Amino acid sequence: MQRIVAKAPEVMVKITGKTKTVAHLKSHLEYITRNGELTAETETAAVMHGRQGLHDIQERWADDAELDGSRRRDGPLSHNIILSMPPGTDPVAVKDAVRAFAIETFGGEHDYVFVQHLDDEHPHVHLTVRSLGYDGRRLNPRKADLATWREQFAGELRLRGVEAEATPRRTRGKVRKAERGVVRVIRERGDMPRVERLSREEIVKESRGGKRSTRPWEAKTRERQAMIRKGYLQQAEELQVSHSAADRDLAAQVLQFVADMPELETKRDYLLKEFAKAIGKGGQPLPREDKERKKGPVR
Repeated sequence: MQRIVAKAPEVMVKITGKTKTVAHLKSHLEYITRNGELTAETETAAVMHGRQGLHDIQERWADDAELDGSRRRDGPLSHNIILSMPPGTDPVAVKDAVRAFAIETFGGEHDYVFVQHLDDEHPHVHLTVRSLGYDGRRLNPRKADLATWREQFAGELRLRGVEAEATPRRTRGKVRKAERGVVRVIRERGDMPRVERLSREEIVKESRGGKRSTRPWEAKTRERQAMIRKGYLQQAEELQVSHSAADRDLAAQVLQFVADMPELETKRDYLLKEFAKAIGKGGQPLPREDKERKKGPVR
């Protein structure tokens, strides 16, 4: 609770993709090692340097892939993961935490290799895990696994003196999901993602018709957020009657944390506000949608 209300830095653990061919796997290993310029470390604690080290990793993984006769043609050879922390975090602690996380999570079960990148303000490590485990079972991470991985990574960082948390967005009052990388690329290209264009068109139709269709998931989201806020307030009430000054101080911090929580806003809420703002300014609400129709659908 103290870390949450103090807004401790949140860890990021994200599966960035899969490799499905030997060529793709080799290309990925070249990317994360910058063609052998960066040092890689394997599950055996072997440290691989330079082009020769990269070549050795590629050949070993390629040989294993060729011998894997049970893999479907489109089955993944590896899962590619990024573990990251906000700017200013000690990169040595991040790498040590990733090493410990990998040993705890995949050690004795899967081959893996990890490489730290320091050319970005966010210290991060690329971890590539071979899909096929030593017991013949394949890695198939689910949403719950990612949540567990975040908690484990945050715990390893705290053991190394780095304040870190792994709370879900909803516990911080955030309900809108982060923008997917592919969507961000499309937007940066000057285009509008197809899913957003369709959502905007739906908002316009509903606004012009004077009727807003209900979404069961929106009601559930609002109910869940109300319960989360109620839970924090109940915790604060219990802390307020404590004989400990530290507990009473924490109660005040919890109350302030709830007061500072962002307004509950779904993606549809955001689009409705944007539409109303455009109408209020006398502007055209969907100039880009018209442009997109002329160009054809954006994938």
